[in-house]
Amino acid sequence: MSLPKQDAAALAAHWTEGVLLKRDVFSTVERGKFRGDAGEVDAVLRRVDQVPWWSIIAARHLFARERRALTLAKGLRVGPELLWAGRRALARGFIDGVALHLAKPAGDIAYFRSAKAALRRLHRAGICHNDLAKEQNWLVGRDGRAYLTDFQLAACFKTRSRLFRIAAYEDLRHLLKHKRSYAPGALTPKERKILARKSLVASVWLMTGKKVYRAITRGLFNFTDREGGGRRLVNDAPVLVDLIRRNPAVRDAAIVAFADRRTGVGLYAFVEADQTALEAQLRSELAVAKGPKPPEHIQVVPALPRDASGNPRTEILQLVATNQLDLIEPMMTNETDRAFFRGILERRKNLRDRFNFETADLAPPSAGVIPREGG
Repeated sequence: MSLPKQDAAALAAHWTEGVLLKRDVFSTVERGKFRGDAGEVDAVLRRVDQVPWWSIIAARHLFARERRALTLAKGLRVGPELLWAGRRALARGFIDGVALHLAKPAGDIAYFRSAKAALRRLHRAGICHNDLAKEQNWLVGRDGRAYLTDFQLAACFKTRSRLFRIAAYEDLRHLLKHKRSYAPGALTPKERKILARKSLVASVWLMTGKKVYRAITRGLFNFTDREGGGRRLVNDAPVLVDLIRRNPAVRDAAIVAFADRRTGVGLYAFVEADQTALEAQLRSELAVAKGPKPPEHIQVVPALPRDASGNPRTEILQLVATNQLDLIEPMMTNETDRAFFRGILERRKNLRDRFNFETADLAPPSAGVIPREGG
């Protein structure tokens, strides 16, 4: 299936390709530049012309929901602005910020106050997001404010019907769950009551619909909500990590998925070891093992970024794998952090799908850095 002529002509005139962020059975998402009346801006493109034939109906339905929600939400400053929408593709503005699970705004009461205000504006416009349990759908903007993204499951209402009130309640409850994770001391007595009581619809969904959803997405489609890496990430990556760890020179390993224009979904292995020349040996061992297809990229690093529990920060590694250096920058709090990531970034492997998202602070001098505007 190809794009309609009008969509293709609009993209040719206004869109500049950047990096491919995600490709699954429902859409292809990439980051780039959109040229409009106000000039060129950072943007994200979603298109549904490259999905499998058997998911076309679902893909078009989700696309239509997002298009309608973004149209109604224009000017609310709660999420990405809709820049252009065609029959099978749409471009939305890029929000300068990072996902909640990366930013981890512990104790940031102002952020959650902003998030509640954003949700209130969205609901006043008759829009319920319906997918706010995912931390990656909440963004912490460079300005410290809360923004929402990914409106594929959003529902738009003309009246404040009972169904609207239930959906709005669940939006709020999911926000409060995140607030409980990062700023529990700021929860009010009323908010604690909301957290303690699911709506009947939510309870029924958890007992029935969600189980079916997981069976279909993880069993049939083999992808998880956060990674979206498809069968290779779900099935192959754990086996490959185990094989890599068998090498005595390897301390640990983590594998992330990245979208690739030629192969669809690729795997990128980050291997914690001291021998930088270990890659060739690992590739040979994986070939001899006759297991899953080896990762497209293997990068040996002296240390993996880890969270407070000691687990590898795969979300950050995925930003490295997709060359989104500007999203890593806000998480650097000191020169030690910058030096740590500079070593990883200087030797990153996926240089085929690059764009001008690099930053002067993190990219090596030879990378052709384009300085960020506005600091």
